[in-house]
Amino acid sequence: MQRIKILTLLSLLLLSTSLFAQKKKDKVEYLSNFDKKTLRWGFYIGLNRSDYRISYKAPEDYPQAIDKIETSPEIGFNVGLIGDIRLHKNINLRIEPGLATNNKKIYFKYFNSPVDSVRKASGTYMHIPLLVQFSANRYKNIRPYVIGGVTYDHNFASNFDNIDDNSSGEFRMQKHNFMYEIGVGIDFYLVWFKFSPSIRGIFAINNELKRDAADTDPSNTSQWTTPIDYFGTRGIFLRFAFQ
Repeated sequence: MQRIKILTLLSLLLLSTSLFAQKKKDKVEYLSNFDKKTLRWGFYIGLNRSDYRISYKAPEDYPQAIDKIETSPEIGFNVGLIGDIRLHKNINLRIEPGLATNNKKIYFKYFNSPVDSVRKASGTYMHIPLLVQFSANRYKNIRPYVIGGVTYDHNFASNFDNIDDNSSGEFRMQKHNFMYEIGVGIDFYLVWFKFSPSIRGIFAINNELKRDAADTDPSNTSQWTTPIDYFGTRGIFLRFAFQ
């Protein structure tokens, strides 16, 4: 957590210093040929916070569970690389492979026992978005944009291959997941590089839940996974990109 606070303070300090310098020298256009390059590289660092969207099966079948599964997320950290291809003066294709960490606790509030009612969902993800960026025309040293596309996530901490399930205290999720990602940001052209803060929303497409063994048997049920119809990530990423 201390590392995240330091990162955030340094990023805000860099942004405020850059904006102050631009205000004093707003007649100077930095990196005037930067956007004419066909291929550009960079990196990003940032923070994330995500939980799960949960939908349930028919209320009459599992009345005890409806709206009684809650998630307590923590702030996570993400870092990665940027590959940017210019398709048009206002359109770019981007790939942003990176790593993201995020820890959550899931509370099944219809259990009385703490052993049964709390599960940890720790995650380290390989996050690979393929995105299209639509940028406005540049105004002096700033350029706003919107961005969106699809993302592949590999969950290294999914517990997918673990033979134990919730009956043994292990919450399991899918390894391979797909999401769509949308966001907005601003490019700031500085003396030596381009700084681009952005905020992104991510939303799972597939169901990320791996069902308990009892849930896969038509003659049996799992109190943890059988009432759940859909279980998928939704979250916010705050990114600071440097190119």
